[in-house]
Formats: sequence, structure tokens, C-alpha cells
Amino acid sequence: MKYSVVIPVYNRPDEVDELLESLSNQTQKDFEVIIVEDGSVTPCKDVCDKYAGILALHYYAKENSGPGQSRNYGAERAKGDYIIILDSDVVLPAGYLQAIDDELSQSPAEAFGGPDAAHDSFTPVQKAISYSMTSFFTTGGIRGGKAKLDKFYPRSFNMGIRRDVYLQLGGFSKMRFGEDIDFSYRIVEAGYKPRLFPSAWVWHKRRTDFRKFFRQVYNSGIARINLEKRHPGTMKLVHLLPTVFTVGVIALILISAVGRALMHYASHDQFYWMCFAPWIPILLYSIIICTDSAIKNRSLRVGLLSIPAAFVQLMGYGLGLIEAWWKRCVLRQDEFQAFEKTFYK
Repeated sequence: MKYSVVIPVYNRPDEVDELLESLSNQTQKDFEVIIVEDGSVTPCKDVCDKYAGILALHYYAKENSGPGQSRNYGAERAKGDYIIILDSDVVLPAGYLQAIDDELSQSPAEAFGGPDAAHDSFTPVQKAISYSMTSFFTTGGIRGGKAKLDKFYPRSFNMGIRRDVYLQLGGFSKMRFGEDIDFSYRIVEAGYKPRLFPSAWVWHKRRTDFRKFFRQVYNSGIARINLEKRHPGTMKLVHLLPTVFTVGVIALILISAVGRALMHYASHDQFYWMCFAPWIPILLYSIIICTDSAIKNRSLRVGLLSIPAAFVQLMGYGLGLIEAWWKRCVLRQDEFQAFEKTFYK
């Protein structure tokens, strides 16, 4: 067995159905699938039973412990030479595993990962969120793009690692968020060099509305400080840009509000610039986002939706990082103490 595809699942049977269907259409057939039900209230066993005669599929149900520990549970039962980690909200093109096989045949790698993209069937909001998470203008391209401000680290939505290396490093930690980056850092610290496989891409549905998306990126911002505490020196300029953006946007809005108040109470037109000038950089950035997204997605609607998606992505991450900085660096709380109610149950 060459590949073991490990998928943790929590209350997402419909997503699992789509993912398993895409796995059944793979041109490379030398793989098994391990589904780990992580304490779901709505299990996906009936869905898995549909594919029992189609895929070499193993279904396990366990108490909730988070995605990282569920992946470890599956990896311990895997038989493949390589473990492929996927999130349940991805769909694979038919040549996904073959693309990995081709890359490994050309040049072996202990760890690797691939990029993600939006499928034509995704809603305009999903496409806008996908753009905001992959665009150079929002994330610096660090999530698997070719133009990056930082080196590549595999993410858990599309990540591969040799099984013996996985077990040697102990798999994912008990971090509730950021556990995939923590694992990637430990892979690099152990002397291995994760590679980007550009052709091994997936369709990634991510969140379906801006409220859920905000919570996701807010948690990612919190995780960034926790990662810096675990791996000093890993925080780069690109990780601080959302916080700078967040503080800048808030400052510009406050300047505009002060200008309006001064014009109202002081009745001086000299404060007119304070009302409107702060909105110019915000407007220019919005135009850049809208134009770039509309061209890439061939949709003005997606381009327009990408504006709020970009602001949610950057400011959600920035606010989460600020909260974590305050609790971890100023109040000196440890990881579990600071976020026990949010992450750890």
C-alpha cells in the first residue's frame, strides 16, 4: 500500500460524501482511506458504507479530541508508505494522487503539500473566501501559491508525509488551532524539507458565510502567537501584516469620525479633509481586491464579495493575534489557561 488518506470528520456527512466520491474517481488506485469520526453528533457512517465496496475504506468512531489527535488516531492505523492528510471540506480532481505520485517519482520527499482552488460549483461567497485566503494581496501567497513572502509549510487541508517520519515525530500536537503549522515547523526542525507540489491541488470549500469565516481566521490569529511561543523566531513580517492592517483601518475610521465631530461642533471646513481623506487608502485597496478577484474568477459579483472577504480575513486574523498577544505576552498566561473556554474542552 503506497498511500493512506486520513480524514478527520466532525458533523459533516454531506462533505464526506463529496470527498469520497472524488477519491473513488482517482486514476491512481494504490491507496486506502481512513475516516476518523471525531465525536460527531451527526455521524457519516452511512455515507462511508456506500463506498465500502468501491474504496479500501476504514471507518473509526471515537470521542471528540480535535482534528490533530484524530489524524494521529488514523495515522496509527495506516498501512501506506505515505500518509495524506485531507480536511473533510475538500474535493479532489481525478489526477490528484497521480500528481503526487509523479512528483515523488521525479524527486523523493519526506513531506509535501499542495495548493487549493475554488470549484465552479462553489457559491460566490465561497469563491470570494477562497480568493481572500490565497491571494498575494491578502495572505502574501503563503498558503500554497507560487508568489510567496515566506517559505512553504504544508497545511492540513492538503498535506502529505512519509509514514515513518510521521510516527517518528509523534504527529500533531494537542493544539486546537494551528496544529498543522506546528507539525510543519517540527518537520523542518527535524531536518526535513517540505516541498510544494503545485500540480497536487484540491478544491477547498472553506467556510460558507462571513460569520463562520471570521471565527476561523480569528482563531488562526490566536494560533500565530501560540506558534511563536512554541517555535521562537517563526513569526515573520507577513504574519504581522494583518495586525498592521487592522490597526491602520481602525485608526483611519477614528480619524474620519473625529473629523466629522469637529466639523459638526466647531463648524470649520478646515476639518473637511479629516472626514474623507482617511477613506482613500481603504477605497484604493478595495478596488485592487475587487479588480484582481473579478479577473481571476471571471465574475464582478465575486470581485465585489471579495472586498468584505478580504477585510474579514485580515481584520479577523489581526484581532485574534492582538487578543493572543495581550493574554500570552502581557498577562503571561499559558496556552491552555488563556484559551481553555475557546479551544479546549
